[in-house]
Amino acid sequence: MRPRVSVQDSAFRNGNFSLQINPVRSEDAGLYEALVAYDTEVQSCQVELGIITVTISPSSPVVENEPLLLRCNSSHRASLVETRWFHNGRPISTSGAFCSLHGALSILRPATSDAGSWRCQLRYSDNEIISATYNLRILGFDGPTNPVVYAAAGSAAD
Repeated sequence: MRPRVSVQDSAFRNGNFSLQINPVRSEDAGLYEALVAYDTEVQSCQVELGIITVTISPSSPVVENEPLLLRCNSSHRASLVETRWFHNGRPISTSGAFCSLHGALSILRPATSDAGSWRCQLRYSDNEIISATYNLRILGFDGPTNPVVYAAAGSAAD
């Protein structure tokens, strides 16, 4: 896993044996064990690393009015019970332009107003709730609704 993994040797004297992984990848999910030996004493600790990913199809950036699919996946082992989606912190109603099905959200005609922070929240049968965020970029025209722009002669117009 090198060079993505580091251990802070200077923290050992304070009893901190943390492992840092940056960036985390899907294949990093699993059980990690630390063994610390000091003189004749051996201490161990186990930590399970779960991974959640948000992917987009087609890949970002998305072009305005072209359908897209946001997919939310987790390495959690329990059965998925519910998926909720949030756009810029507000819950999304999965009707009309948005359709949600088992961890995925389909946006039929994305607009520039759909750009921003999308968060999926997964709830499992063991009541574990996991969430992840994806920053969506949409290429399109974000201009006035009226296509006529007036400018004074001799001035600049945008």
